[in-house]
Amino acid sequence: MSEMAVPRAPGASDAMSAGHLAQLNPAQRLAALHGMGDGAGSEGRAPALLVIAGAGSGKTNTLAHRVAHLILEGADPGRILLLTFTRRAALEMTRRAQRILAGARAVAGRDGEAGRIQWSGTFHGIANRLLRSHAESLGLDPAFTVLDRSDSADLMNLRRGELGLAKKSSRFPRKATCLAIYSHSVNAQCALEATLESAFPWCEAWAEELKALFRSYVAAKQAQNVLDYDDLLLYWYYMMAEPSLARLVGERFDHVLVDEYQDTNALQAAILLGLKPSGRGLTVVGDDAQSIYGFRAASVRNILDFPGQFDPPARIVTLEQNYRSTQPVLDACNAVIDLAEERFSKRLFSSRASKQKPILASVEDENAQVEYVVEQILEHREAGIDLKRQAVLIRTSHHSDLLELELSRRNIPFVKFGGLKFLEAGHVKDMLSVLRWAENPRDAVAAFRVLQILPGVGPGHAQHAIDHLARRRFELSSLCDYRAPRAALEDWQPLCGLLVSLRDRATEWHGQVGLVRRWYGPHLERLYDAAQVRAGDLEQLEQISVAYPSRERFLTELTLDPPDVTGDEAGDPLLDEDFLILSTIHSAKGQEWDVVYVLNAADGCIPSDMSTGRSEQIEEERRLLYVAMTRARDHLHVIHPLRFFKRQQHRFGDASVFTPRSRFIPDSLLDRFERRARGRSHPRDGEARDSAPNRVRVDVGAQIREMWR
Repeated sequence: MSEMAVPRAPGASDAMSAGHLAQLNPAQRLAALHGMGDGAGSEGRAPALLVIAGAGSGKTNTLAHRVAHLILEGADPGRILLLTFTRRAALEMTRRAQRILAGARAVAGRDGEAGRIQWSGTFHGIANRLLRSHAESLGLDPAFTVLDRSDSADLMNLRRGELGLAKKSSRFPRKATCLAIYSHSVNAQCALEATLESAFPWCEAWAEELKALFRSYVAAKQAQNVLDYDDLLLYWYYMMAEPSLARLVGERFDHVLVDEYQDTNALQAAILLGLKPSGRGLTVVGDDAQSIYGFRAASVRNILDFPGQFDPPARIVTLEQNYRSTQPVLDACNAVIDLAEERFSKRLFSSRASKQKPILASVEDENAQVEYVVEQILEHREAGIDLKRQAVLIRTSHHSDLLELELSRRNIPFVKFGGLKFLEAGHVKDMLSVLRWAENPRDAVAAFRVLQILPGVGPGHAQHAIDHLARRRFELSSLCDYRAPRAALEDWQPLCGLLVSLRDRATEWHGQVGLVRRWYGPHLERLYDAAQVRAGDLEQLEQISVAYPSRERFLTELTLDPPDVTGDEAGDPLLDEDFLILSTIHSAKGQEWDVVYVLNAADGCIPSDMSTGRSEQIEEERRLLYVAMTRARDHLHVIHPLRFFKRQQHRFGDASVFTPRSRFIPDSLLDRFERRARGRSHPRDGEARDSAPNRVRVDVGAQIREMWR
């Protein structure tokens, strides 16, 4: 059968095929129906499937149709595992599949409701469920709690201090860097020395000390019955390395489908091979050209090497029809990625014709870049393209500093992706720590934080109380006997009573967050500014908790998939109904806008001068530019400042450096772009210049002093 031939699912009605299947293009239909003639209701005889889904090619729709057809052909929904990288993506995928199923069954005249997919979520979320089911076999207490990144960093810092590493005469890595090194080594499954050499070369001299720190960190987690994000994957990985457990877990699922496979790391790839060593029943969807998360230990090799890992090799279906961009934009994108050293061959095409090529603008310097971008933003807005349908994409966050100042000066509202996450807010962490301590009395990180909420309790008293609890086998009621510091006496017994009540099985889960809120209210007023704003987050937390059946599920799923919004840095309300989008390229992945501006397309920025040491890094930077360009629907502006000022290095004064255009847009690709040149605007003859002498003198200082007489 040729790759573009469309197989017919046995038993599917003509009406069904003529209905929702008609919405799929031939390549999408081939992917959706792969193996349908080979017994899809069981594991089937079809080989593994790799879907190379180009940007904007409808991969979510394709994967949802595949899930729906597996069920229509007899697969048990309870034996389908759908893995994504965000919980939101998993929910969207399952909802689409259910809608497709409902429509297909109605068209075919089939009564009743199809079963729902029970196993869908992120790698970490699914790992949490499986580890609790098999905890005894893994030497785990099933009541373990999960540390978020900031709590993991705090625990790392505690061990760092106890080992005396914070007092070294020369600079030892800080807690966040130590955690990043640890996490990279675990997820990339490489030796610490290799991680240091490739990603943290300035820390290479500390290899032995870091190993000692990580041993202490692991021992502390195990003693406290807590797992961090990396442990969830690591325990799952080791579970799949044990043949009997791997067989037990693998036989639970007939079909495993994975979205965004290009973003997987070595642990995740090994887990999948353990689940489906033959490849049968395994479908992965991704795009090697959009593999941009190497700093998180994601490996493009996983998707490049996937077909050859099975016998027979995985079948490859390529989705090339793009439903997002105009053809001239795609021509430029194709040309950029065609120069990649290694890739799956594909050429994106679109039915959206246009005479407007992407614009490559060469500007004098960063100030001229800002002038150009603002001018184009306003011009597109006047042409009817709202600000929120336009986005400025940057390689790294500080690249938009000058632009943000000018947007504020011009009164152009904007939103920048990023900021404080919900679970990073201090008042939210306080509340959740109380619940975590009640769930797992051995969770010293949670206990350490909760105890220091009380007045008069510092790190020393908190540690003494935790030691007291450990001597009494972590029975929370024993805290009532602890001799608290005088300043905390009034608040000590209410805390003890709260913990005992939360630990009591007679206390219903629904209502526990309310109990903690009432206890915490006076402390919130004492500890934080803008308590009223922060109280809104805690009210939201209580509302969220209602949707969960247990405290364990609430704590775990909130940690693994936290909300994004917090009042911890609340500012003035957004009064404008329209606003421009500023985003790093990494944050923009999966998004699209009518107009996209890519800043600083110069060597040293794209590629970053921090990512040119190895060919793998350079290739990832090429993919990063490709991802940025493929976000554009109608208009794409790639801006190259010819000169940068070294403001951050005072010894250079006002020195500047000239920068070549990004190596990813060589001369051979210039015909794909419309070329523009732009210098800085200067005052016209007769206009006042900033440097011109001005005889007016105003004693502002005297006026300010007068205000306070």
